[in-house]
Order: sequence, then structure tokens, then C-alpha cells
Amino acid sequence: MTTAVPGLIRPSSIRPRVIGVGGAVRSVGAFLLVLVVLAAVWELAKAIGGVPWRDFLGSPIDPPWNPPLRIKQLNDQNLPHVWDVATAFFQPATRNSPHSLGAILIDAAVFTGRSAFAGFVIGGIFGTALAVIFVHSRLLERALVPYVIASQTVPIVALAPMVVLWIGRDWTSVALVSAYLTFFPVTIAGIRGLASPDPRALDLMRTYAADPWRVLWKVRFPAAMPYFFTAFKIAATASVVGAIVGEEPTGIRGGLGRAILQFNEQYITGPEKLWATVLASAALGIVFFGAVRVVELVVFRNRQAVIEA
Repeated sequence: MTTAVPGLIRPSSIRPRVIGVGGAVRSVGAFLLVLVVLAAVWELAKAIGGVPWRDFLGSPIDPPWNPPLRIKQLNDQNLPHVWDVATAFFQPATRNSPHSLGAILIDAAVFTGRSAFAGFVIGGIFGTALAVIFVHSRLLERALVPYVIASQTVPIVALAPMVVLWIGRDWTSVALVSAYLTFFPVTIAGIRGLASPDPRALDLMRTYAADPWRVLWKVRFPAAMPYFFTAFKIAATASVVGAIVGEEPTGIRGGLGRAILQFNEQYITGPEKLWATVLASAALGIVFFGAVRVVELVVFRNRQAVIEA
């Protein structure tokens, strides 16, 4: 049971918005619907400005469809058909390869996902620690936050090779590059969230002679949770981007970064392979985002139960 102080804490105002199973199903359905619409627009554009269609979903077209326009960006090399990209997952990754492209990309996604997860955890902890320090020291906040912001102006493609030279060509350097992109949104959102509690709640804790750590755990962190989860969802996808970029200069084989480089070299003969790799990278980012979203729903559902108790 929680005790509410009249005029100070209003449960209805801090109750988190909880989305049930039905809402989650609707969100997934909306995502799939948008995906289908994008695929339809993709193919409609090719039907208007692409090259002649001689087959549709693998079936020959007689006579071939001749688009009325010719737009370079919509030819089969720059923009392959959706079904060509989809079937590429089930074809051999390279000539005489015993493994399909899909199997190789799944292994690459798992490989990259491990480094991205490590970077997400490191960046999340570091960003949260910075936010706590800055909230408790306005002097450090004014002195160091500009440098935190300036750190994000350094191109990640320029920073990654330097990290590799400092740390070495292994997964640790990839995780640190990933953490570099992860800590920033957590720090900025954490500062805002930890400073968001009602001033009267902070005054009440001081009246009870609560030490700063108790105020942090009992008041500041609960108020900051929506801010942190918003930042974590951004950081989750950023960690995947950082891991992929970090893999390219390290020479580590097996990740999505190296797969992108490999299939980029084969783009002239098989553009659908690079497109499939890009889709696999996007899918990994969606998985990370979805995992954070699930944790958010669980945490907020527990908070809902405590508030209603």
C-alpha cells in the first residue's frame, strides 16, 4: 500500500499509459499494413518508370509490360523488384555456397546483435551515470554538457578507426563504438527526467531528512522512467547502427557490417543481396526497439498495479 499526501501526489496525474495485448496487436498490424503499402508503392513506381517487366513473381509475362517512362533510379539495378529481394534470402549467398543468404544474414545479425547489446548496456549505464551526476551538480552540468553535445558532432565513421587502433580489432572496439552513439540520448533524457519531479515532493523528502540517494531512488528515478524509456528506444536502434559501422574498419568477419561491404562489392551482379542485407539490418534494429518496448510495458504495468494498490 502506498500513502498519498493530499495536494502533493496525484495518482491520476502520474499513472502511466499502459497498452494491452490488443493495442500491441494493432500496432503490429499497422506496421505490417504500412510495409505492404510501401511495397505496393515501390512496385507501382517501377511499373511507371522502370524497365520492361518480363516476369511477375517468377511467372513470365507475354507480352512484357513496357513502362511508359524511363527513370534511371527505378531500373532493376538501382531498385530491384520486391520479390527479387525476398527470394534472394533463399538463394545461395555466393556462387557455389552451401548456405542461403538468409541463413548467413541471420548468423550475421546474431553476431552484430551481441556487440550492439553490449554497447547498449555500456552506453545506457554511462549515460544514466552522467545524468545523475549532472542533476546533482549544476556546476558540472554547465561545464560538461556542452562537451557531451559536441561529442556527437564527430562523425562516427571517423571515430571508429581510431577506436580500433586504441582497443584492437575485436568485438570490444565494436561495442565501444556502439556505446558512443547510445549514451547521448540517455544522458540528455535522463537529465530532463531526473529534474522532472514535483518540487513539493522533493521538499517533502527534505523535510523527512532523506539523503540524496534515497531521494534519487524514491522520487527522481520513478519520475524519470518515461524519459529513460524514450531514450532507451532511441538508443537501442542507435546501438545497432554503431555496431554495424564499427564492424567495417575492424576487419571482423561475420557481422552485418562486413556483409554490407561484401555485397556492396557484388552490387552490379546482385543488387538484391545488398538490399536484403539492409533489410536484415533494419530488422535487427526493430528487434532491439521491440525488446525495449516490451520491458517498458512490463515496468509500467507494475507501476500501475502499485498505484492502484
